[in-house]
This record gives sequence, structure tokens and C-alpha cells, in this order.
Amino acid sequence: MAENEAKETSHLIKFEKELYTKSAPVNDSSSLIGRRLSKSDSSINDAVVNEDSIMVFPTGGIIGEAEGHTSYHSSVDEHLLTSDRSLLESTTSNMETLMHLLKGNIGTGILALPIAIKHAGLWTGFFGLLVIGTIAVHCMHILVNCSHILCKRSTSLSLDYADVMEICLKTGPPKLRKFAHAARHIVNGFLIFTQFGFCCVYIVFVATNVQKVVTHFHEEGPNIQVYELIVTALLIPYVCVRNLQMLAPFSAFANILTVTGLIITFQYIVQGLPNVSERPSFSNIEELPLFFGTAVFAVEGISLVLPLENKMKNPQDFGGWFGVLNLGMVTTVCLYASIGFYGYLKFGDEVKDSITLSLPDDSWLYLGVRLMFALAIFISYNIQFYVPINILWPQLRHFFSNRIIHKYGEYPFRIVLVLVTYGFAAFVPHLDLLISLIGAFLSTALALILPAFIEVVTLSAEGEHLPGYILLKNIFIFLFGIIGCVTGTYAAIKAIVESF
Repeated sequence: MAENEAKETSHLIKFEKELYTKSAPVNDSSSLIGRRLSKSDSSINDAVVNEDSIMVFPTGGIIGEAEGHTSYHSSVDEHLLTSDRSLLESTTSNMETLMHLLKGNIGTGILALPIAIKHAGLWTGFFGLLVIGTIAVHCMHILVNCSHILCKRSTSLSLDYADVMEICLKTGPPKLRKFAHAARHIVNGFLIFTQFGFCCVYIVFVATNVQKVVTHFHEEGPNIQVYELIVTALLIPYVCVRNLQMLAPFSAFANILTVTGLIITFQYIVQGLPNVSERPSFSNIEELPLFFGTAVFAVEGISLVLPLENKMKNPQDFGGWFGVLNLGMVTTVCLYASIGFYGYLKFGDEVKDSITLSLPDDSWLYLGVRLMFALAIFISYNIQFYVPINILWPQLRHFFSNRIIHKYGEYPFRIVLVLVTYGFAAFVPHLDLLISLIGAFLSTALALILPAFIEVVTLSAEGEHLPGYILLKNIFIFLFGIIGCVTGTYAAIKAIVESF
């Protein structure tokens, strides 16, 4: 029996090496992610493979499944999993990763937080934002840690969000394994729609702020849809920049604009503040779901976490108490709480969808702030755009055999998707309600619900240990996310319908 198992393992390893030799070169970003072989994959045109029973990863790992049991085979040295990625192309340094993380999180959400706190009340919103931010950052760590565990199981160099979901189910409790494929598609669907939702919000934000500046000089200007069309036309050449490393200088410049704009905005909103007693500590229960949706929208940066870590030269510096993730997210949450609290305290019920729209119209300084944020958010569009493109295009190009399409087809594909985001932005031009809807319906699942589920399933696998306190913690996060998702989505849709 042992001799037969050894022969079977040897044949699997040999077969896997042949497949890996035929796979894409290592500098292709798609080769850094564990991929599922399909019957149409050119690398297995001479072999018969049941795609429901075997997974092959680019670094040499195989997960095989037979008669309800999962087996692991590896032809790669463990050292490869922790080797220096500086040998790979298009990797990012710690500082570049931090720039992308900050720019990907400090966007339109932070500017909508004053109106979010209006929906909750001053102190309820302030502490609620800190709680939601803390839970969201914890869930980011959950995803990163589970990804490391699952990388070791599959001997893969790196995994994306959908890979993590699929492998945790594939290697988890036997009753859940049949849902692995479907769960992968669900995660990818949430990622795609969430990131495209962000892009829609960005178009509305940039167009609204530019319109506000132009209207100051020419009151009878074009409507908001014209500005959105102009913004979309300018985005088309920009989204053709595909490399994250090339986008790093743009992110750094956008961060400078954002920080400058936040400093100018902050110095204005802290002047002449009324007493906190003049603002209600709690608004009413009916508006809390709108607060929840906007708050989750602001803090949901989980979709960028694994792509950014996967591109790092030194991924071991990403997690941990003093890693890149905590440095970026603690800074972000502190900014969120400050802008939200003082923004609502300053403007009260007169606060607009974005705090930039509440600034004075009679000063070049504050008109300039609107343009600063508009340009910074414009630059951020391509950072958010990176995630859905990285999911969709590798899947789509397998349908084409033409080398020209493989090489240049991504450019027209990107342009088409930009036009799609413009269509949605033009349909729902209400910035605060669009933010709340996307946050409640899509961001909640990615930021709270799925990470809690993934950790429970990952630690429930054979050979793992699931402590009781981790189970209770994740049940709380899961239920908190479900309640917020249902109530927030309902409240946002109701408000959107009433606004037309």
C-alpha cells in the first residue's frame, strides 16, 4: 500500500512539473496566483484532468481529492514560499505599498463621513466609526493570516481573495468542499462590483467638485452629466497604465494633494466650533443604516490588501503590529474619525454630501481644495480599477487564441469598462446615497462577513485548531455584518427611490 501511494505521489509530482514548465513566465502577474486548470487550458491539451479533483499551483503544489479525502503533494522547497521577491519583476517596496494602501483607502469615503455622522449623531457616529474601523482592520489581518496558512497548504507563492475562499473550502470540512467553485465566483463578483462601485463614485465626486468650482464663475454652466462625460474622456488614456509600479509616483502625488487638502479643510472646520451640546449625540434609529453603509464604504480597503501584499518585495513586512498594513490603516481610521467628528460639529445639519462642497465659495483657497481632491480622486480611479481588471482580463483572454489580442486586447477592454462605470454614475448622481448603497450591500460582505467565515473554515480543517473565543468572535462579526448589510441596503434603496 505504501509503495503504491509513493508511486502515485511520484506520478503526480512529475505530471505537475510538466504542467508548470508549460505555464506562463513568472513575471506575468497571473502566474503569481494559484490558478485552476480547466479542460480548455493549453498546458493540458495532451492530458485528461478532472477539474473538480485536482488543483495545480504555479510554484509546484497539488491538492488532490479522492473518495472524500484531501491529500497534499509538494514538489517545491519550503524556502521558496518565503524567498525574496526582489528577483521578480514589477515588485513594490514597502514605501510604494504604503502609498498605494493610503491612496486606495483615503478617497471619497473620508469626505462623506461628516454626513454619515449626521445620520448617527455626533458621539454615536464618532465611536461607531472607531468600532467599525477596528473591526474592518482586524478582518484585513484575518484575510492575510489565512492566506499565509493556505499558501503553505497549497505551496503557492501568493493567493488572491478568491483563491483564499476557494482553497479554504477545498481543504476544509468535507461537507463544504462542493461549494468551493461557487464561492470563488461569489467573491470575484463582490470584488468586481465593489471596485466598479468605487469607480462610479469617483466619477460623480470629481464631476461634482469641478462643477462647483466652474459654477462659481459661470452660474449657467452645463449639467452634471456633461462634467461626468468629460471626466470619463480624460480617464480613458489614464487607465491604460497597467503597472502598479508605474502608478506609484501618481499615488505619491495624489497623497500629497490629499494631505494638503485635508490640512486646509481641517484648519477651517476646527475654527469657530459650536459647543458639542448643540449637536445631537444620537439621531434616530431609522438613519443608523445609512451611517453604517457610508462608514463601511470608507473603511473597506480589504480588496486591495492581498494584491498589494502579493506585489511586495518583502511581504513579511506587510502584517504584524508595526507592519505596513497597520501603519496605513491606523493613520486612515484616525483621519476618518477626525474629519467626520469635526466636519459634522462645524456644519451640523447643513453639511453636504462631501465636506468639500460645504467649504466657502468665496475663497480661492477653498476652491483650490475642491480641485486638489478632484485630481487626487481622479488618480485613485486607476488604483481601484486594478483589482477588477486583474480578475476579469486573465479569464477573458483565454477565450482568444490570437497573440495580438493577448498582447493588446486589454486596452480596449479597459476602455469599455470605464464607459460602463460612467453609465452607472450618470444614472445615480446622488453621491451620499450611492456611497451608502455600495457600502452596505457590497463592501460589508467583503470587509466583514467573508473574512469571519474564511477564518472559521480555515481553522476547522484537519490538523488545525479553532479556539472557542475565535469562533464566538467571528460569529459576532458575521451577524454584525449581516444585520448592517440588510438594513443599510434597504435604507439606501428607499432613499434613492424617494430622491427621484
